[in-house]
Amino acid sequence: MVKFSPFDAADYLDDEETIAEYITAALEDSNPDVFLTAVRDVARARGMSQLAKDAGLGRESLYKALMPGAKPRYDTMLKLLHALGVKLSASPVHS
Repeated sequence: MVKFSPFDAADYLDDEETIAEYITAALEDSNPDVFLTAVRDVARARGMSQLAKDAGLGRESLYKALMPGAKPRYDTMLKLLHALGVKLSASPVHS
């Protein structure tokens, strides 16, 4: 019998390029929880406590901001993304 272990994206988010691609893919989904989940996965990969410190947030605030259904402030997300070493950018939508 083959045993499988649960998949955890955080196990594969080990460099800025992979992190940026993962977050970019999450931004393409219309469900905002997909983006929050992606940022949470990256935060777990990097260490929640360290990320909170790097972003200038309390650890509890970080957990609350990344909960499914949360509505974090724009400036909070920018701080988190900057602390993770990625930035948001816009590109034209082609029809």
